Amino acid sequence: MSVYAIGDVQGCYDALRALLDKLQFDPAKDSLWFAGDLVNRGPQSLDVLRFVKSLGERAITVLGNHDLHLLAVDAGVKKKDTDLKEILAAPDRHELIEWLRQQPMLHHDPALGYTMVHAGISPQWDLDTAQACARELEQVLRSDDYREFLKVMYGDRPRKWRWWLFGDRRLRYICNCFTRIRYCTRDGKLALSEKGAPGTQPERYLPWFDVPARASKDLRLVFGHWSTLGAFHAPGIYALDTGCVWGGSLTALELTADPPIFWSVDCAAAKNPYDFI
Repeated sequence: MSVYAIGDVQGCYDALRALLDKLQFDPAKDSLWFAGDLVNRGPQSLDVLRFVKSLGERAITVLGNHDLHLLAVDAGVKKKDTDLKEILAAPDRHELIEWLRQQPMLHHDPALGYTMVHAGISPQWDLDTAQACARELEQVLRSDDYREFLKVMYGDRPRKWRWWLFGDRRLRYICNCFTRIRYCTRDGKLALSEKGAPGTQPERYLPWFDVPARASKDLRLVFGHWSTLGAFHAPGIYALDTGCVWGGSLTALELTADPPIFWSVDCAAAKNPYDFI
């Protein structure tokens, strides 16, 4: 049995199938971990959602910012997005949305020794705190009142974790760490406006995983979200977003190999990255 973690698909279904062919993925015995952002910007978000959902227990996906954006558009909190219109018009829309909002924010496998999130983990969080915070947000997203959170989800503050944060501000901080984080100050304040590759940011900011006192340094963390970082490996850090939707590649990490192996396929550009600067 092999387990593969896959970076941001973002509606690029053809690239996903090409990658699985290259891996010789066998759904009868192999498993897939998806690092979030299954949908949006690419041309086949509906196909991706249906396929991953159809895999049942053979697939685990954590929620990314684009997946949450789909929930917000579906709920009427955000205006309709042309890249998501096929999902919104689908006869199985309700089933897909209900399935999506049941997915976790964090997945930890103690047997394999890997932890997966979409973007990252607050530098102040150890595994226990990260898991507890993930459960808080998951409980809200799975509740009948999840639309109320989606109304206040967007925003960059608060910037730093405090154990006594509560209500919307606490949930927004948790959400931003799991789905949007790239850079922090040395004392752990989020810098969510910075999106470039390391070296392009102001000197006062560090990649979140380079914060000196990061409490999760004992973990092996798998994540996506950061296309300008690309396929990246440092001790305990495995980044998998290689910009498939921008014409880069779609990347998988074979977690059951020792050492883990990166696999990728080239992708045709679905979007121009300059459209979103």
